[in-house]
Amino acid sequence: MKHICITICILLTAFSTEAQTTKRQVIQFSGVVVSSDSLVPVPYTNVSVRNSYYGTIGDYYGFFSFVAQTGDTINFSSIGYQKASYVIPDDLEENRYSIIQVLNRDTIELATTVIYAWPTREQIYEYFLSAPVPDDDLERARKNLEQETLVNMAMKMPMDASMNYRNTMTNYNTRLYNAGQIPMNNLLNPVAWAKFVEAWKRGDFKSK
Repeated sequence: MKHICITICILLTAFSTEAQTTKRQVIQFSGVVVSSDSLVPVPYTNVSVRNSYYGTIGDYYGFFSFVAQTGDTINFSSIGYQKASYVIPDDLEENRYSIIQVLNRDTIELATTVIYAWPTREQIYEYFLSAPVPDDDLERARKNLEQETLVNMAMKMPMDASMNYRNTMTNYNTRLYNAGQIPMNNLLNPVAWAKFVEAWKRGDFKSK
């Protein structure tokens, strides 16, 4: 008799567990996450099923939608807001369910920062008198327009498309001009030597 009672209890427990398992149904769970103080949508909220890696991310307007089961506990979290949870009811008659989830703002208290003044008035005066005075607009413009600065900028500036094209065409024309003959050597060119002598007389090669 005792064994029969134990067997009946086991069967009843199995039937009850199966009934509870089969009672859960798959639904399309969707909704909108808003802020509690202004009802403004909370964008990109993390929506996940508790104790699982399943869930989704809300869009810019706070809307979310994914497949869940009745009885699931849904967690909502977003930066700057307190975490919240919602349990999907078990007695749903349809295979879809929508909610409006409200999140409360999370107030974060920062550590106190104390700003200390200078120890003495003399140190303030010393720092104020020794601090470098910044250049005004005229002085900065003068430095930017110096010949040496302009030359350095010109040397470091890369060529644009038109200059590259002109250089390519010059090299191409030079190869065509020297085709079938020995390239011209400016060391034996009297015109080049005359220009060199004129530049030497003008003082173009003197260091400034």
